[in-house]
Order: sequence, then C-alpha cells, then structure tokens
Amino acid sequence: MKFLKSVKDEMKQVTWSSKKQLRKDTLVVIETSIIFGLMFFVMDTAIQSLFAWILK
Repeated sequence: MKFLKSVKDEMKQVTWSSKKQLRKDTLVVIETSIIFGLMFFVMDTAIQSLFAWILK
C-alpha cells in the first residue's frame, strides 16, 4: 500500500501538457517521421539503382 500511496503522490506532481501543446508536439513527430521516411526511401532507391548499375 505504501507503493500505491507514493505513486498517487507522484502523479499529483505531474504537469500535463495543454491540448494545444500536445497537438503541436504530435504534428512535429508526424512531420519528422514523414521526412525521415522519405529520406530513407530516396536513399534506398538510389543505392539499389547504383548497385544494379554496378552489377550489370
């Protein structure tokens, strides 16, 4: 029970983000994921093309 009480006390000290900040942070994560996904796609395609050209 001591553990649960300490968890409850710690949860009271947590500062939660506002909806506006949460939305902004979520968009940053989604945009970053898309950018990195596109970068990896372009790099992978370029490397595959290079190896196909070399091995011909």
